[in-house]
Amino acid sequence: MTMAQTPFIQGHRGFRGLYPENTLLAFEQALKAGVQVLEMDVCISADGQVVVSHEPYMNSQYSTKPDGKPVEKSEEKNFNLYQMIYAEIKKFDTGKRGNSQFPEQIAAEAHKPLLSEVLALGEAYRKKYLRDIYYNIEIKSVEAEYGISQPKTVEEFSEKVWSIIRYFVKPSFLILQSFDFNVLKYWNKAMVEGRFPSEIQLSALVSRKSPENTIKNLGFTPAIYSPNYQSLSPEYIVFCHKNGMKVVPWTVNDAESIERLKEIGVDAVITDYPNRVPHYLNPVKK
Repeated sequence: MTMAQTPFIQGHRGFRGLYPENTLLAFEQALKAGVQVLEMDVCISADGQVVVSHEPYMNSQYSTKPDGKPVEKSEEKNFNLYQMIYAEIKKFDTGKRGNSQFPEQIAAEAHKPLLSEVLALGEAYRKKYLRDIYYNIEIKSVEAEYGISQPKTVEEFSEKVWSIIRYFVKPSFLILQSFDFNVLKYWNKAMVEGRFPSEIQLSALVSRKSPENTIKNLGFTPAIYSPNYQSLSPEYIVFCHKNGMKVVPWTVNDAESIERLKEIGVDAVITDYPNRVPHYLNPVKK
């Protein structure tokens, strides 16, 4: 499969360093800043909607209940997105408290959007500015949570996600990533069988697994090897490129590290702060 070269910077959860993560505001501001790859996470609601959210529950760090009270750490799992219809999910605010882990992040009213809304935003931007926009969509799946905070099978989860993507995005602009190798195996099988387009780039998310073991565990060579940037070595990059894989480490937040990774040959980086390396962005000329 021929892999198209995508831009170097991927906006993690939109633009988490400055805006509430995985919200329409964050994705819109990323696009305005010149980010051409929007990275996001998806979960499933009780009524089968594909929701953009990093956790399948309300995170106490920044979520506010409909009554205006903060979500407490002890009650996070009570707000299981897979047990809530989207109309309920939307009533929770995920931006107005800010996020103490990101002191530069603005506090702004926001909520968890649908994947369809994020893709519609990106595609409208593409048409308006004649700009290539890519999407790196992570299926948030954990084997121990099958049937608890997500669908019982990766097949069901994957098909729901694909049913939304297919109506908005050309497959050559899609990266599908996951830490759950069962998800990637399902997508690869569907691509081999011709049920999903072969242009989709599958990305294996790993913490410390070597690229060699990644291929071994998957049973196929993914388009992208996506490790924690701190576990990445120049030898890994050489191995990946020899085996036809791109290297896209996560989540790199200081300019010096981004430049160092560029120098040793990574193909892209995922970052909360695209603004820290503006020379890699492609903002619209006003």
